[in-house]
Amino acid sequence: MSVDFSSTVSAPRAEVFAWHERPGAFTRLSPPWQPMNLVSEADSLRDGTAVLALPGGLRWVAEHQPDGYDPPARFVDALGGHGLASLPTRATLSWTHTHEFEDLGDGRTRVIDHVDTPIPGALLRPMFVYRHRQLADDIAAHRRAQQAGLTPQTVAISGASGLVGSALAAFLSTGGHRVIRLVRHTAGNPDERRWNPDNPDPDLLTDIDAVIHLAGASIAGRFTAEHRRQIRDSRSGPTRRLAELVAGTPAGPRVLICASAVGYYGYDRGDDVLTEDAERGDGFLADVVADWEDALTPAEQSGTRVVRVRTGIVQSPRGGTLRLMRPLFAAGLGGRLGSGRQWLPWIGIDDLIDIYHRALWDTDLSGPVNAVAPNPSRNVDYTKALGRVLHRPTALPVPGLGPRLLLGAQGARELACASQRALPGRLTDAGHPFRMPDLEPLLRHLLGRTGPQ
Repeated sequence: MSVDFSSTVSAPRAEVFAWHERPGAFTRLSPPWQPMNLVSEADSLRDGTAVLALPGGLRWVAEHQPDGYDPPARFVDALGGHGLASLPTRATLSWTHTHEFEDLGDGRTRVIDHVDTPIPGALLRPMFVYRHRQLADDIAAHRRAQQAGLTPQTVAISGASGLVGSALAAFLSTGGHRVIRLVRHTAGNPDERRWNPDNPDPDLLTDIDAVIHLAGASIAGRFTAEHRRQIRDSRSGPTRRLAELVAGTPAGPRVLICASAVGYYGYDRGDDVLTEDAERGDGFLADVVADWEDALTPAEQSGTRVVRVRTGIVQSPRGGTLRLMRPLFAAGLGGRLGSGRQWLPWIGIDDLIDIYHRALWDTDLSGPVNAVAPNPSRNVDYTKALGRVLHRPTALPVPGLGPRLLLGAQGARELACASQRALPGRLTDAGHPFRMPDLEPLLRHLLGRTGPQ
């Protein structure tokens, strides 16, 4: 049995093939709803090996076949491996995946996936729909940046192992950029540098073109005094010291892009439309974000371009709220929260990656930038959309007592029940294209529920 899927990408064949050969391609193409995690990526499409972790400690080992390697036309991988962890998959399945690239002329390429396997094609089709959409959108984003003058950069990222950081690092690598991960442990390879947030090495940012600062303690959890301290102390101090280092590094980074949050606007602004010009709101998180953004001042004063990415509620089944809600909604236990009228300033993970990418090349972009979709949803509408995607009822509302028990009164007020009608004013003015400006198509893409293609 075999399955075939093809689509057309608006890029030359050599460029599309080169994208697949760069680090990060496997991560960018891996569907986020599948229970598989990348252990190691193949270092070569000719004869390298990729290893994926499956539930129960099992492994899927993809071995690239030298006799199928014909750049830029084709490469082939097959299920293989050695040892007990990969034995069950080898014993029960066969899988040979031929990746073909056909030159259509006029700078277009037909991408063809042919898989010989006993797995029914209907089960595989959502994966290929996802992969081909990701490939086309990623290459389009890189081509826009190249047309705007972006050349290969060396980009240092803090928090590179997190939800956003891992996706961003993979995306930048496939675009030909070198990513340097700022890590707390001893550096294990040339693409890591040890970063002490309390006392960074003076040479940490030598030969770095841009810094993307994502590190910070998760705000999820019960708002105890200790949790609030961790949220605050993991942001302002380390950010200020990093900004001072950017300012003090000779011929240092030309841009510092720092994560921020729409919490700046306060936890409840009613139906007020919140663009970047809106005033700061009230609450613990508003205070934290304001101090966090102020900590970037030393870099700004040195003349470095600084971008504050005020991020909304990131949508990805690999983390954040969608990861928490998906099993509840899949079980038919999802429902609106309280009245359901609170505004949810959501953003798809890949649109967020594009915003960080734009901040690298758009030299007109500085200061606060709302990283939210142009169509925010009320909680009740989000609830209905997720229910439709998962084909589950959403009739049972969640009483306000539930979030208060889990998060405490302050946590429930500023997290679960927060309402911010934030809009991407700066990005809209710049004509920025969003991959997924509407909620339900985004959820279908992220959860593999796009239907027949």
